[in-house]
Amino acid sequence: MRDNQRQDDELRPYSVARDIQPDAAGSVLIKMGNTQVICAVTVEEAVPPFLKGTGRGWITAEYGMLPCAANSRVPREAVRGRQGRTYEIQRLIGRALRMMMDLSLLGERTLRVDCDVIRADGGTRTAAINGAALAIRDVVHDLYGRGALDSPPRLLPIAAISVGLVDGRPLLDLDYREDAAAAADANFVMTGEGGWVEVQCTAEGRALAQDEFAAMTRLARQGLGQLLQCWWATP
Repeated sequence: MRDNQRQDDELRPYSVARDIQPDAAGSVLIKMGNTQVICAVTVEEAVPPFLKGTGRGWITAEYGMLPCAANSRVPREAVRGRQGRTYEIQRLIGRALRMMMDLSLLGERTLRVDCDVIRADGGTRTAAINGAALAIRDVVHDLYGRGALDSPPRLLPIAAISVGLVDGRPLLDLDYREDAAAAADANFVMTGEGGWVEVQCTAEGRALAQDEFAAMTRLARQGLGQLLQCWWATP
């Protein structure tokens, strides 16, 4: 039996608190199990050089883990002069968020999302994507309400979750202990229409069989459907 008597196909308890940072354009504190991430959006009236003059906007993300977010202090990657894992994660978050809308509707402005992990117990990147997507939704609706956008935003809901293969069993929404023991683990990002945005999957020790990967995918779709229905059912 998993911690907290969870079934193999059961999500950890999750919640979202909005406006956690009042000076941001939009912000949420997302909790998935013991993992907690603050996602805050800043609106910048400019775009990267490659988008100037195109009329299109941009959505990008930065990700970081506070040193005491885990059970032992993790030095800030910026202090060590390298950002390997951090860079890869924030690129994933940015790609997922840009799937949410037609960026031409933003005009030439950038939505920059800061995702800060304040407690890490597995699934930090998927929690960050979920929190960032909800914060983006709030900001885009606010921009339209204030007349900053010409057209009402049509947002494509997205959500993310992890699945792992532990002792031959596919498990949904891994905590750190399960992730560390997994023979394979994957992160799935899906739209509200059921399309896959990104799948990151890695096996260790042995190759992953096709039927095992299929079982993990089915489990991910089930969990993502639950998250999307909960968080995106109402504006």
